[in-house]
Amino acid sequence: MIRIVLAEDQAMVLGAIAALLDMEPDLTIVGRAADGAAALDLVRALAPDILLTDIEMPHLTGLDVALALADQRLATRTVIVTTFARPGYLARARAAGVRGYLLKDTPVEQLAAAIRVVAAGGTFIPAELAASAWEASVDPLTPRERDALRLAEEGLSNKEIARRLDLSPGTVRNYLSDAAGKLGAGNRIEAGRIARANGWL
Repeated sequence: MIRIVLAEDQAMVLGAIAALLDMEPDLTIVGRAADGAAALDLVRALAPDILLTDIEMPHLTGLDVALALADQRLATRTVIVTTFARPGYLARARAAGVRGYLLKDTPVEQLAAAIRVVAAGGTFIPAELAASAWEASVDPLTPRERDALRLAEEGLSNKEIARRLDLSPGTVRNYLSDAAGKLGAGNRIEAGRIARANGWL
């Protein structure tokens, strides 16, 4: 039996995926999480074979959780199921050690097959997504620039961002300015928009 922790912040989607996968004779959902931090706690506690997770979630993204699992050398393998086909997301997922990447409109039979492949030690990325990832430009942002842009997107001031990231306002201003320069953006709002469109946030 393949044991799965499912992480998804939309309750209806969470319930639907769980119900569909529970119909498979060799798959079982052992835990459900509505945010990334809860997903990480569940994986640590339950040691499932697979973490099936969305990308955009409160507290920690699915990519953050995958990276944490890799850093902590946990045996659980990560499969992403998302609405985002952006090449930047797929490139970041691969860098975080994600073993499967599918879109939410994937038929449940293909999702179940992907879970089996990854549980057996393989990888599963549909050919059309893999091809687009090869064509993607490289993410130019540093982790700190990415953190600052995410908070700027929320409408926080440099001072508020500095407090959140434990930095000085001047350092935050430099990060945002550098990010805008790298992306050819006129300001931090435009920089955030460009970065998110490319899957770099």
